[in-house]
Amino acid sequence: MKLHIVTVGEPKLPFAKQGWETYYKRLGRFHQLRTTRIPDKYAYAATYILERAGKDYLVALVIAGEQLTSPALAQFLEQRAQQTPEICLLIGGPEGLPQAVVEAANYRWSLSKLTLPHDLAMVVVLEALYRASTITAGHPYHK
Repeated sequence: MKLHIVTVGEPKLPFAKQGWETYYKRLGRFHQLRTTRIPDKYAYAATYILERAGKDYLVALVIAGEQLTSPALAQFLEQRAQQTPEICLLIGGPEGLPQAVVEAANYRWSLSKLTLPHDLAMVVVLEALYRASTITAGHPYHK
């Protein structure tokens, strides 16, 4: 499956940069990945973000979205893989995604009801995707 990860900015804290690199590399064993970084100055420019996201299945990360267990995320990804060539995950900046982007998304996913720092949220997304991918592959990481 192809995963396109669109983020406003990039991890700035050293631990987050390392976490992003680690899980991006691991996730790349299971999926074709690409990343689009939105410059901070366009963090609230919905049209700009949506143009970079493309026309495939859009998943917006928002606090008010649906929370998934790791097995449910694995199932979600498997189902989408049968329906679309690419899934695009949209990670907003520290203030979240513009409302027009959230409304344009096909699905709204919440990592937690907690508000997570932007850097940490980017790492958690990749780890969650990696864990879900290992479940699908029958890899023991999930245990």
